[in-house]
Amino acid sequence: MDLSYLGLNNIGHINRNVSAEALIEKALRNGEGKLGTRGELMVDTGTYTGRSPNDKYFVKEEFSGDNLWWGPVNRPTDTAVFEKLYQKVIDYYEANEDGKGAYIFDGFCGADTDNRLNVRIIAKKAWQAIFVNNMFIRPKTGELEGFEPDFTIINASEVMDEDFEEHGHNSETFVIFNLEKRVAIIGGTEYGGEMKKGIFSIMHYYLPLKGILSMHCSANVDENGKNPVLFFGLSGTGKTTLSTDELRPLIGDDEHGWSDNGIFNFEGGCYAKAINLNPEYEPGIYNAIRHGALMENVVFDTDSRAIDFFDGSKTENTRICYPIHFIDNCVASDGSPSIAGHPEKIIFLACDAYGILPPVSKLTPEQAMYHFISGYTAKVAGTERGITEPAATFSPCYGGPFLTLHPVKYAELLREKMNEHRVPVYLVNTGWVGANANSGADRISLPVTRSIIHAILDGTIEESEFELDSYFGFQIPTSLSGIDPNILNPEKSWGNADEYHATAQKLVKKFLDNFEQYNLTDPALLEAGPCLKEVGELEAV
Repeated sequence: MDLSYLGLNNIGHINRNVSAEALIEKALRNGEGKLGTRGELMVDTGTYTGRSPNDKYFVKEEFSGDNLWWGPVNRPTDTAVFEKLYQKVIDYYEANEDGKGAYIFDGFCGADTDNRLNVRIIAKKAWQAIFVNNMFIRPKTGELEGFEPDFTIINASEVMDEDFEEHGHNSETFVIFNLEKRVAIIGGTEYGGEMKKGIFSIMHYYLPLKGILSMHCSANVDENGKNPVLFFGLSGTGKTTLSTDELRPLIGDDEHGWSDNGIFNFEGGCYAKAINLNPEYEPGIYNAIRHGALMENVVFDTDSRAIDFFDGSKTENTRICYPIHFIDNCVASDGSPSIAGHPEKIIFLACDAYGILPPVSKLTPEQAMYHFISGYTAKVAGTERGITEPAATFSPCYGGPFLTLHPVKYAELLREKMNEHRVPVYLVNTGWVGANANSGADRISLPVTRSIIHAILDGTIEESEFELDSYFGFQIPTSLSGIDPNILNPEKSWGNADEYHATAQKLVKKFLDNFEQYNLTDPALLEAGPCLKEVGELEAV
């Protein structure tokens, strides 16, 4: 095949869209991994077991410079630096010192054929080819005829940037996007997620400029393919777990678009966390571990090959990568595209370790926009060194590291589509209520959260009376079938009123401080946020 458009002319044998079975055999023969007890391939990603956000750059040029949201998420780099590193990547491939040639995956990002991206990923390791074969949409018979990539990623994980200080970069690792040339290069990290999230960042650039909302969320439908719902949430909030429901076929667990046609999955696979995986609570994900699945950085017994899912000694970010049809109950299980109509419900998920957010609340469109821009969850004390109390985390649009445009652009598209299709938004707290995480109290149980989700989806939540949250102004249901009403309003469930108000004030202040960075002046949007209470107001409460 002709790769001269990339400057690649002599890279040896090209393994293009090789079957997963053949790739597994090559990976084992190359010593890249081991087979597990269920036939899965287990690999380690070396030094990096997660993304390297501080090593991600965009070439600063006229083509995209006015659109990009420059800052710590999208760092600029010079064209000259890119060209130097790009040539280093080309030289690495053309040297072909290992004699193995290269692996190429040609496929698609986006199940909506009107709005998909033709993607090409070039890699040196067979397991990396398995990763992208699992994660992206595999072409059907005939779809590779005349295939022209819209965007190409060249993965040269063994190439380092020894001159990174001279280049103004952070380390020897680099992930650089050139939007004008429609190509990205990766060096210094083997972590598979860089390829997945790299294409996601590109979708975050192109689609909103066409009026299509790109989203970091999961989605499912009912058994008749109706009542689509979107789940937004940061890591640890339950986005994948709650959308993988035996009663509702899965559309996708991570990345979607919302066009005039409805919602569509970007991917052809899932990339689920494996740490503490419990087959009792997450049978769908556990049963996806089979031949063809890829396990990253899990700890396993070298003799029996049995995985210890509760061992995080390599990383807490252990992962499972598998084709979406490995989930038995998914829209694509019969080969159908992972698409649906316009969502009928939107759910924001937050694991609130402060214990202040209600288990469930209904948001106005302005509140939805405010909290979408905020993208809140909270880490539990002890998860990182030096954290002695709950730590608030804010990630705009629930996917800050992957945004290429300003967060308000995505929020405005969300509000526009919510209003056009009359979609209600609910905020569900999967963390603590009635006490913070340091108190020793238990987190809200998964069965209770699932009951809340089902009440939202079947509409019975709207049969309840609602009351206003004192600090956030949310509408809180006063009762839900099968759920203790005492936990629905945090203000009533805290045993110590003074402690509740002090903690709530602290959390509200964090929201307000975080929102200041966007310098927004829309009065309706600012009024939709939480408010601090004066002493007199607290006494009145």
